[in-house]
Amino acid sequence: MVDIDIALTLLQNKLRRRILERLVREPHYPMQLAKLLDVSHQAIKKHLKLLERDGFVTKNKVDSVKGGPPRSLYSVQQALSLRIDLGPDLFQCEQRKLPPGGPMRLSNRLPSSTENVVRSVSGRKKISVGEGMAHIQHLNEILEGIDAQRDAVIALHQHIRNRVSAGVESDFDVYEQRTMVHSLIETPERKLDLADLRRELQLGQTEMATLLDEVRNRLERQLADRAGQIVAVPNNSNLRFWLGSLPQGKK
Repeated sequence: MVDIDIALTLLQNKLRRRILERLVREPHYPMQLAKLLDVSHQAIKKHLKLLERDGFVTKNKVDSVKGGPPRSLYSVQQALSLRIDLGPDLFQCEQRKLPPGGPMRLSNRLPSSTENVVRSVSGRKKISVGEGMAHIQHLNEILEGIDAQRDAVIALHQHIRNRVSAGVESDFDVYEQRTMVHSLIETPERKLDLADLRRELQLGQTEMATLLDEVRNRLERQLADRAGQIVAVPNNSNLRFWLGSLPQGKK
């Protein structure tokens, strides 16, 4: 699978995007693309070489009908989705690989609104243009609804991050502390990689241990303050970071 940085670098070029738009329709020869896109043959070959190098397209040799040397025919190789969400308190950039398989294999992942389409196209190698357009229109409408829901969830996510960031700004006065807390917030479902964070902040082991204690104590204090409760424990107890993410009433 193509690395996300490579994918973003390749797709930032408008001509490469126009080349891919043509290739997803059907395979093309470089000379065809040069004429269609009104670009020099040499420029097309340069961009195709980059796309081929990083696995976006594949090249097949096809015998010439005029008896000349074989010609290169290019087609799209990758199936992926890129998502970028950016806001004042939000940055998510991820690459997702599209699942393989035909309609029946995908059916357990698809929404129920696609059932009729799955039944209609399963096992068929060809579909008429008219029928295909009807199915695609229906799927576009489903995708629009899913995207609208996702937009709303992302907006809610950003709203919560904004409110959490306000608390971080007021309760943590040291940059390194805020960096650690934001790392916790960004991936609450995963354990914090302390070694990676220590390298990022360029801290020694002793400094990192001190920072860890400071952040833990402030998070516990913040938890008690926001909940309007006191967290009472023996002096030798070590409360964990995940206490800060428990819903009220489950402490």
